[in-house]
Amino acid sequence: MMKNNVTYDHFINQLNATKQEERLSALGHIKQLLDSKLIDVDQRSNFTNNHIHTQYSFSPYSPTSAVWHGYRAGLATLGIVDHDSLAGANEFIRAGRILDVPTTIGFEIRTDWSDTKLVGKRLNNPDQLSSAYITVHAIPHNKIDEVQRFLKPIRKARFQRNRKQTEKLNAITAPYGITIDFDQDVIPISNIHDGGTITERHILFAMTHKMINKIGKGASLINFLQHNLSIQLTKRQTEFLLEVDCDMYAYDMLNILKSNFVDKMYINADTREAIPVRKAIAFAKSIHAIVSYCYLGNVDKSPTGDKRPQKFEDDYLEEVLEECVELGFHAVSMMPSRNTSEQLDRVMKLCDQHGFMQISGEDINQPRQEFICKQLGQEAYIHLIDTTWALIGHELATTKDVKNRMFKNKRPDQKDLYKRIEKYKRIAKEYVYED
Repeated sequence: MMKNNVTYDHFINQLNATKQEERLSALGHIKQLLDSKLIDVDQRSNFTNNHIHTQYSFSPYSPTSAVWHGYRAGLATLGIVDHDSLAGANEFIRAGRILDVPTTIGFEIRTDWSDTKLVGKRLNNPDQLSSAYITVHAIPHNKIDEVQRFLKPIRKARFQRNRKQTEKLNAITAPYGITIDFDQDVIPISNIHDGGTITERHILFAMTHKMINKIGKGASLINFLQHNLSIQLTKRQTEFLLEVDCDMYAYDMLNILKSNFVDKMYINADTREAIPVRKAIAFAKSIHAIVSYCYLGNVDKSPTGDKRPQKFEDDYLEEVLEECVELGFHAVSMMPSRNTSEQLDRVMKLCDQHGFMQISGEDINQPRQEFICKQLGQEAYIHLIDTTWALIGHELATTKDVKNRMFKNKRPDQKDLYKRIEKYKRIAKEYVYED
């Protein structure tokens, strides 16, 4: 319950202010309202989330806003993993400290697997063969600037490709008098000039606003999508587009465009952007971070409606994880809300077999997504909470001294790995209590 609604609403709006210090200051005021019992939030839970995107890649949330919304939802810990950028990490850490909620930092990138046994196969990238998303977790805080320097040429290459992808998208919509300008419409809705990146979602979000401004909302937009652009809307998508006063309207429209147009506008990323996977892993290890393959699995129904049914790595998962062993991955990431229990059981057993740490996280990049993954309350997945705390323990301990890192040379077996997870979980909680 909010007892001072005007003040609270003002500070909530400021969480996405242009300047970082204004955002953090607003969060400090909200913390004062909490401490004074003028506002309430959901009770703290044991749930964790390691896969939160912010406006430094694509998201409705600044790093400060993301921390607040995750905290308000009841998360015990929060993790940032923007695409191709660590620019939001310091703010994310500072916001976590304001609210006394532990955080962990990382990033996500596309990698090229052409020099592996999986060349030519569909991995976890819906748009490109021989390509996979990986995440780099638990980065020592004194390595943030080094990471940003490493990612800068990747962002530059993606920027150049995005300009060309915008042209391809315009070729589809131009016959209807609708086009976007990359410099005037796309760049301004990104944080590219502050070390962020531009994604396909930025391009389609700009197109979303142009379509809405040109055609309007509701029935007219539905008619345009179905009859002019030949998009077959689901019942749920149609219902969303009829909710013309919904604050999330543009994001619902974005999901429709993403599921129908990415394949038409997509240009393959070359190795300047989707860097060779061995190079990415070598860098992650050089900064003493934890590098993870992101398991996607065959998709039947997308939770957010932005992915079509598609087959990914399930048909040759054993081969994928065997190659991950050879490449030197530390972990495998998974999203329990996205997969079936059968898919998750299979990948977790293979992780135990090969000595992979298991990392969970719910992909947050739009307002309808829930920060809480309720599956983590089930006995089969509760160990994923412990591994989150181990990430935090590794991050804090390695920031203090690289000799304290969780992974060194020898690949652990299952028994040794779980001992390490328990050790670094304890370290994390000791640091939290000290702070």
